[in-house]
Amino acid sequence: MKRILTGIRPTGALHLGHYAGALENWVRLQHEYDCHSRVRESVWDVPLDWLAVGLDPEKSSFVIESQIPENAELTLWLSWFLPLGMLQRNLTLKAEMDDFGKKSVPVAFFTYPVMQVANIPLPRAHLVPVGEDQLPHIEMTREIARRFNRQFRDVFPEPDGLVGRVPRLVGTDGQAKMSKSLNNAIYLKDPAAVVTEKVRTMYTDPTRLRATDPGHVEDRAEVEELKERYRAGKVGDVEVKQKLAAALNAFLDPIRERRARYEADMSLVRDALASGTTRARAVAQETMALVRDALDLGYLDKHRRA
Repeated sequence: MKRILTGIRPTGALHLGHYAGALENWVRLQHEYDCHSRVRESVWDVPLDWLAVGLDPEKSSFVIESQIPENAELTLWLSWFLPLGMLQRNLTLKAEMDDFGKKSVPVAFFTYPVMQVANIPLPRAHLVPVGEDQLPHIEMTREIARRFNRQFRDVFPEPDGLVGRVPRLVGTDGQAKMSKSLNNAIYLKDPAAVVTEKVRTMYTDPTRLRATDPGHVEDRAEVEELKERYRAGKVGDVEVKQKLAAALNAFLDPIRERRARYEADMSLVRDALASGTTRARAVAQETMALVRDALDLGYLDKHRRA
């Protein structure tokens, strides 16, 4: 089977933006690909949410990245194939550099993206489900794979990026992408009452002062039945929000139930992480054997054969 690599580095539990941008694809594709899902930080919250949305640890390897030392070695070798200028042109990295202002930027600021790149060729992934803002990162990975393969031998597939059905889910403030840091997220584990309250306080069309005013529909996920009524000024924001809260809670109910079952027996989560990391480590060792051979680094092995 071809292989998928996915990864996530949240600071806590996952929200609807994660589901719309990536998780929905992961669940669907786990039946078609050998899936490797890497988690960094929040080691318990993230796999709980993965299990809750329907990722099967028998089909998708749940991997703790820090337990795969081969990633550090591959990061070092690939850093020779990634020009600094390419990193500096990366839009995500440029935005983060701007946040530093006049402060000194640490070296790890540039080596970290190389490590992110190394995550993908280490399992020799063919497909990477990502959010829309991560597509430049996938293109950078493809370029490094091409450079390595061209200079040495074909070791790495050139991975394709796959954006979710909803490329960028707007947060509850209506102004930016859903994000924990912006406090505008609805979490997969949020209780029904919390979801309802968050929807109640959601941003609404500022040009629409009365229910009879024509509304502007910007969200593609807007409930189809309400679109024409909303545009015609025949539905109020309260009704729209009530229907949205009901729809979200109907969607989240089975996710919350599955999460509670796994949370009641954390040994299942530990087992999923342990077995997945073991499988991923074996693949990583295979990859690094190919890399060392391509780079002609197997001195001792050659000496023994001689």
